[in-house]
Amino acid sequence: MKKTETRRVGNRTLQLSNLEKVFYPETGFTKGDVISYYDSVSEVLLPHLKGRPLTMKRYPDGAAGKFFYEKRCPPHAPEWIKTVTIKRKRDDQDIPYCLIENRAALLWAANLGNLELHIGLARASDIFKPTAVVFDLDPDPELGIIGCCKVAVWLRDKLQSLGLESFPKTSGSKGIQMFAPLNTKVSFDETGSFAHALATEVQNEHPDDVVTKMAKDLRSGKVFIDWSQNDNHKTTACVYTLRAKEFPSASTPLEWREVEAALKHKKAERLFFTSDQLLKRVEQKGDLFEPVLKLKQKLPKGFGK
Repeated sequence: MKKTETRRVGNRTLQLSNLEKVFYPETGFTKGDVISYYDSVSEVLLPHLKGRPLTMKRYPDGAAGKFFYEKRCPPHAPEWIKTVTIKRKRDDQDIPYCLIENRAALLWAANLGNLELHIGLARASDIFKPTAVVFDLDPDPELGIIGCCKVAVWLRDKLQSLGLESFPKTSGSKGIQMFAPLNTKVSFDETGSFAHALATEVQNEHPDDVVTKMAKDLRSGKVFIDWSQNDNHKTTACVYTLRAKEFPSASTPLEWREVEAALKHKKAERLFFTSDQLLKRVEQKGDLFEPVLKLKQKLPKGFGK
């Protein structure tokens, strides 16, 4: 593999560097492989990034090295990288975020060692209007993703009883993230209250399996339902992003039947997907998360008040 490469992407020219650098030591997956993955998945990934301020999680020396979060779009970014200014919560400082909306911008970000793509629940055009409710399921390590499957099904059934369809994805690590698309007029106060109330209902019905408070000493043997992600200052790993783990795993959309089958047979490996496996799934199934962008639903009135 070449160390550097000049690549024409659309009407942009990119200088890609250190392509032979190993980013995942266990597999020999290189920075060039990272860039190739994002190029290959761009058709289904970009619609989920469009219009959303990006928080980069950069690993200059690969997944096993040190990392840093970068909200401020780098000053050395090409002039054609779009930005949007958002006020920072703690000090009201204006922060220019990158918007990654085309292949050239995506590969430019990957070339910075930006392994992980993190986005909020609102678009920049209306930063206080979430487009979905999210539940981030984080298990005790001994339970793993199978513990999340059980809780995810409980949450799904609760949502269905309220007339809401939901869509699961792997976090790319050990958890599951569930999205109930809204794409209708709603505030973060409303989605946060709803998510808290629903998570609390599940906790009250299954107190030996579920916890809704973040305190580590309460989470032993349980799955933590993080409802607090429903906040305009929080971000979640974007669908299809790589994760900085031992292997180049990716956040992968799931079908509910896959979640149920993994739970029934206690087969956690069925819900682990490397970059190559994810790309094959996209070829076969398309974008299973497309409804999250398009499906219009409304929160039930009065729930969680």
